[in-house]
Amino acid sequence: MEPATLTARVFDATRCELGEGPLWHPTRQALFWFDILGKRLLMRSRETFLQWLFDDIVSAAGWVDDDTLLIASERAFLTFDIVSGARKTLMPLDADNEATRSNDGRADPWGGFWIGTMGKGAESGAGGIHRCYRGSVTTLFSGITIPNAIAFAPDRSFASFADTVTGKVMRIGLDASDGTPVGEPEVFLDLTGEGRNPDGAVFDTDGRLWLAEWGSSRVACYAPDGSVQQVVEASTPHTSCPAFGGEDMQELFITTAREHMKPDDAGFDDAGQTYTARVGATGQKEHKVTL
Repeated sequence: MEPATLTARVFDATRCELGEGPLWHPTRQALFWFDILGKRLLMRSRETFLQWLFDDIVSAAGWVDDDTLLIASERAFLTFDIVSGARKTLMPLDADNEATRSNDGRADPWGGFWIGTMGKGAESGAGGIHRCYRGSVTTLFSGITIPNAIAFAPDRSFASFADTVTGKVMRIGLDASDGTPVGEPEVFLDLTGEGRNPDGAVFDTDGRLWLAEWGSSRVACYAPDGSVQQVVEASTPHTSCPAFGGEDMQELFITTAREHMKPDDAGFDDAGQTYTARVGATGQKEHKVTL
């Protein structure tokens, strides 16, 4: 049986060169997201649209409280005051390596924050995945080219992640006490036979993984057994990351990108916009970061 297919509509028409890192702030009822190559953070609520420019690349965030975000930049973790726009360096992130930048990231259920780093030219094996937790940063995985699909199962038993160039989404067990990875990663989804490129991802409350597939104009919902249960299509090829939000957490938001596209490419006019669709699934509230 073919999976049900929905068509996403435009949530925000701002064109991002590389839209990424959508975050639904549960107390502000607003979506935050990034234009990585534009070095900017954007926000839209029902009443307001705002954006902030940064000196360095910024790519992912977690919420700390009503007015504070933790933001991963190319060189550091920052605290960001939503009201004033003030930002403060909290601790370094791969600070001695000027060739890398941050990419996909998400808060974990223990109040930590996982962030991937990669070469600014996507150099092979130049990146890794790191965890900011209780005042320190630990490297979890190294030798990764394009880190993506960082997400956490609703029962806290495992995390997912991907190196996009491999075409595979991995899973790793987590210690129940503090969320430390345990054991060795194993293949969760192998998309190499379909030629799809795993990008950002998020789990819903039923343990299904909603995965953006770069170049495929879609976010696909995968059941725990790896079967595709639903597809949300966008009108542009480079879907980059999904996030659940809305008052009932049943809105799926999708960032997209214009990167590597030409004006005569199909979907170029719509590229870089942020999309949304009601999907009939309920997302997890984004975990709060504990500093």
